[in-house]
Amino acid sequence: MAPNPDPSGIESSDLESLESKVLAFITEDRWLRLATELIATGQPRAGNPLDPDLPGGEEEAIAMLVAGKLEALGMCVETPAAVPHRPNVIGTLKGCGEGPSLIINDHLDTYPVVEPHKWDKTGFDPYRATREGDRLYARGTSDTRGNMASCLLAAQALNAAGVRFEGDLIYCFCVDEERDGTHGSIYLTQELGLRADYSITAEPTAWGGPVDASADSAANGAAPWGMNLSVANSGHCLIEIAVSGEKSHIWRPDVAINPIVEAAPLLAALKTMAFTHEADPFPGHTPPCVTVVRIRGGLEGEMQFSPDECVITLAVVGIVPGMTLDGIVADIEAVARASFAGDNRLGATVRQVPGSLFVEATPPVPTDEEPCLSLARAYGRLVGGTPQPNRKNAFNDTIRLREAGINAVTFGPGEDGWAPDNEWISIAKSVTAARIYALAIMDILKVRE
Repeated sequence: MAPNPDPSGIESSDLESLESKVLAFITEDRWLRLATELIATGQPRAGNPLDPDLPGGEEEAIAMLVAGKLEALGMCVETPAAVPHRPNVIGTLKGCGEGPSLIINDHLDTYPVVEPHKWDKTGFDPYRATREGDRLYARGTSDTRGNMASCLLAAQALNAAGVRFEGDLIYCFCVDEERDGTHGSIYLTQELGLRADYSITAEPTAWGGPVDASADSAANGAAPWGMNLSVANSGHCLIEIAVSGEKSHIWRPDVAINPIVEAAPLLAALKTMAFTHEADPFPGHTPPCVTVVRIRGGLEGEMQFSPDECVITLAVVGIVPGMTLDGIVADIEAVARASFAGDNRLGATVRQVPGSLFVEATPPVPTDEEPCLSLARAYGRLVGGTPQPNRKNAFNDTIRLREAGINAVTFGPGEDGWAPDNEWISIAKSVTAARIYALAIMDILKVRE
């Protein structure tokens, strides 16, 4: 019996042979060499703090490296930049027919290293990729140059096998992701009009224990592992509370109203406060809550005096659909009033941190639509089972692509935990993710004969 033809015109036996060539190209050695190169390039200048009062990163070096790799794959490459030294990279491989368009997305910046003395896994050089078992350690392994290596390796494998598509493949690498995308995904979608039918962001969604590559690992008692499919994102914002009191000389603490000391009950209340919101049928793993990230008080040159103001900076995370900046500020104001009730010598002013953005939560992409369907099929073939859909707590460029009306999801091998020091990624999961990306791209864009 002759093989059943694929709708794209390529016979199923030929497609299986092509897929085998693609998967065989994606090896651990190729991923390691590519990840190591990407991790070191342009660092530490690509470190991009969320702090709006600090200068942003510069991703120019890594952008040029990635642009060259995409050009080598025959892509038409553009490097649009909203500001100097921060070029985004867009590589497009036009399809041969009328198929859909697919963005593969990742970001070029990392978060900075502030305490290199804590990076003992890399010999105290945070940008020296260092292997230990299944883990590769360095800044940018999990967030997100290790993921970038996986999606680039998928493109290299497709090119090496000579795969052609009906639809358009677009590789989009953004700057400024760690700072909510102002010069990256916001600029590309809102000012340049970047669009596609579907998008997959290669960012951390992995979970589970150490990888056992044997086929009967579960039967042997190995810890389960996998990668979630993040079909939605929670929102976040930065809020500051200025607590005011009365200054005094350090020799007269009895007459001081020290806002740092008096803020203690407020800090405890913030830790347990509940935000006003409607329960979402698809919540994130972290409910709407507060993380205190900075407390500032006292003036340089006034060590002889207690301060009359301290400023508490909060990250509000886990924001679900329907929550607004005004509502969040009102909730925090109510907690501050309750904490300082009965003492009119204390005051509290609540506002959004100047220069920061309010990021709304996104609605989920239905799991019975692309790119969820193709990712799930590839996952089932290579890992087994189905990837669990979830709402990702963290910001990534998926949010901006989703805001642009694209069916945008997040799926990647990095651990969804973001180690501040000794950051790492699973090598085996990264290789598996590259293979999943390759199969999903072939499925979505349809292979042409």
